[in-house]
Amino acid sequence: MTALAVILGAIALIGGWLMGFYNGVITLRNKVEAAFADIDTQLKRRYDLIPNLMETVKGYMKHEKGTLEEIVKLRSQAMGAGTMKDQSQAEGLLTGALKSLFALAENYPDLKADTSFLELQENLSEVEEHINSARRYYNGTVKDFNTKIQLFPGNLVAGIFGFTNKEFFEAEEVEKENVKVEF
Repeated sequence: MTALAVILGAIALIGGWLMGFYNGVITLRNKVEAAFADIDTQLKRRYDLIPNLMETVKGYMKHEKGTLEEIVKLRSQAMGAGTMKDQSQAEGLLTGALKSLFALAENYPDLKADTSFLELQENLSEVEEHINSARRYYNGTVKDFNTKIQLFPGNLVAGIFGFTNKEFFEAEEVEKENVKVEF
């Protein structure tokens, strides 16, 4: 009878640990997905600002048509990116193009004084801060998730439940440079 109690106790302990592990990983996976959704929301805000920015600068920067077209093209690519790596690369290129736009704006004093442009610039700066904050949070939750499924003995069970490592959102080289949005 005692052997049966020990076996049942061991099964209950293992079952309890498995349930706790599984629920913990599910909680972390949901946090990762929510954090990615937060990044997506901030990127959508950025994408929504770009057409307004283009309309504002179009009248002033008639000779910079190539730059404006490139930003529109890169915006479309970034919005359609499928994987984390593709999105990260597309966002890096878009950030670089926006930097070029703001650098070119230096040559147009009337544009720099335009209140719509200044407001859009401020909004874009705010959105960039929110994007960076959302990326940091996302990467933190990915780190927690990956650590949980990689540590022993969870790593033995994680594969059985189909848990695999999540990708970090890594900044491209162009994104690591400071974005200058103030004049």
